[in-house]
Amino acid sequence: MNRELINDCVHCGFCLPTCPTYRLWGQEMDSPRGRIHLMEARLDGTVALNRTVVEHFDRCLGCMACVSSCPSGVQYDRLIELTRERVEEDYVRPRADRALRTAMFAVLPYRRRLRAALALAPLGRALPLPSKLRPLAALAPSWRSKEWPPAVVPARGEAVARVGLLAGCVQSVVFGSVNASTARVLGAHGFEVVTPRAQGCCGALSVHAGRSEEGRRFVRALGDAFAGVETVVVNASGCGSHLKDAGSRFAVQDVTEALADRVPTTTLHPLELTVAYQDSCHLRHAQQLPAAWRPVLERIPGLRVLEPAEQDICCGSAGIYNIVQPQAARELGDGRAARVLETGADAYASANPGCLIQISAALRRVGRPLAAFHPVELLDASLRGVRADALLARARR
Repeated sequence: MNRELINDCVHCGFCLPTCPTYRLWGQEMDSPRGRIHLMEARLDGTVALNRTVVEHFDRCLGCMACVSSCPSGVQYDRLIELTRERVEEDYVRPRADRALRTAMFAVLPYRRRLRAALALAPLGRALPLPSKLRPLAALAPSWRSKEWPPAVVPARGEAVARVGLLAGCVQSVVFGSVNASTARVLGAHGFEVVTPRAQGCCGALSVHAGRSEEGRRFVRALGDAFAGVETVVVNASGCGSHLKDAGSRFAVQDVTEALADRVPTTTLHPLELTVAYQDSCHLRHAQQLPAAWRPVLERIPGLRVLEPAEQDICCGSAGIYNIVQPQAARELGDGRAARVLETGADAYASANPGCLIQISAALRRVGRPLAAFHPVELLDASLRGVRADALLARARR
């Protein structure tokens, strides 16, 4: 733990209104400021890393809204990452918690295992599962997508760059069609896109949970998979945030950064649709790209983009948070779903797979499922001339 990073915090409280867990419980120790107090107390030896202290650290979503709101530039993202690494190394969790985390990280980062687990989810919902496993079965989406982009998608017109595309673990299994859309959109904007089959998980889930060495192994393996590619484009904001900080062998761009100064080589067709655009935390706060998709989406004729209220507040997905902290995650998910419904939109869009799964689950709970899109799918539909009614008819919900 770095004391200099801790000392940057002047305990002003500007982080409190944007911290989801402080808003839920109103407890100082469940705020960024309070957790920094605990980090300092542990360094001073006045607080032990016991179950109560660990619980306050575990309750943090890592959404980084506090980073955006902090006037002192506190690197809370780095602090909580270092703290979680120490927790995993120095604290012995209860047996049931250890078993759950071991099972998740034996499955989630591996595509074949994840596909098998998702296929068993309906059975899991019908059986009397142990309480720790119920959130896994409840959250498992009904949709799948085995679609994989071609190994190389040529640039339309004159090629401006050759880029790699991160397929991801959860993204490629549950949202494979998003990767295919991303490759087509990049190709239509002048990029040659390479999507190697050999790539695996980027390690974001591991690092977010304090399993830092495991995360570094995944990053090293990605470097081998993308050998010869200078820039990798990422369409999952949590993965992009992690890779930008991980010291990978390639440059990393969010897809909005790649598209920002480009115009497509083909016509954008009208898409008569109203969409609630829910910003993902790791795009808005961690990557400091707030509402980055909005100007891209506003290029589409006929598309009306609305933003739900309280965009700074996390939906509760946050890596594995909605599994290990299911009640808090459910309350946050229900809140975000309510804000989405208040817009009256036909559909909603978010640029992170966890957000799409989390908010879709919350919308289903209240009997108001909406079509759920990654923003790149809307741009792809416009480029291909897909009508809004056809797009909605086959959308995931």
